[in-house]
Amino acid sequence: MKGNEVRELTDQEITDRIEQLQEERFRLRFRSGTQQLENPILLRTIRRDIARLKTAQRERELNGGTR
Repeated sequence: MKGNEVRELTDQEITDRIEQLQEERFRLRFRSGTQQLENPILLRTIRRDIARLKTAQRERELNGGTR
């Protein structure tokens, strides 16, 4: 997910996407503790996507603008 894609989302979509990614990250981390992951880079990608979403969310809070 790129920064431009994130900025096009509404506030509710950002919140929903963050929740989905956090759940997926939890499942992957739990699974990585018991077995080897097929794609371990996916954990890093998900973590960075969450950070991008939270950054966009915080920018909107500071600017007072909502979509």
